[in-house]
Amino acid sequence: KPPEWPNWTATRSVSQWASAAFPASTPPMILTLTATMLVVSNTSPLSNLAIIGRLELVREQLGAGIIPPAVQAELSRNPNLDARAAMRTAMSDGWIRVMPLTDPVSQELLQALDIGEAEALSLAMQAKAALVLLDESAARSRAAQLGIRFTGALGILRWARQTGRIPALKMEVQRLRN
Repeated sequence: KPPEWPNWTATRSVSQWASAAFPASTPPMILTLTATMLVVSNTSPLSNLAIIGRLELVREQLGAGIIPPAVQAELSRNPNLDARAAMRTAMSDGWIRVMPLTDPVSQELLQALDIGEAEALSLAMQAKAALVLLDESAARSRAAQLGIRFTGALGILRWARQTGRIPALKMEVQRLRN
């Protein structure tokens, strides 16, 4: 792993918070930044947060992240001009970086997922990432099978609500749906 990526750790926080969107039967996983952890992202969490003007929450919670080339390509085609601009800024500021894969993506992943998800999971395994950002259920299921920790846009927003960075989760979720 490149020297500019120090080791990071995350601790699990328990929350008593529940709502219709996140029932109590699904205990939320809120990551508390205790150092710097290597995080890989798929397209949708970054894109969704950028569209609602909340991309900075990723930096605030996780510090920095890496994306594979397929995710960079998908993000560059985002139809939302403000989201594309936010991603360009994050990349030029250096807290989102593109990292090429050292090994080819397995055919199994390519057949089960889209290219961005497959590359994100492959990069997470190759870089020994502590966490991968995923929103799609098929990619999350595959990450769980591979033993890769994950969260998504809603997990980032939950953390932001619990730490007072956003006033209400419901409003942000509605913005995501629109």
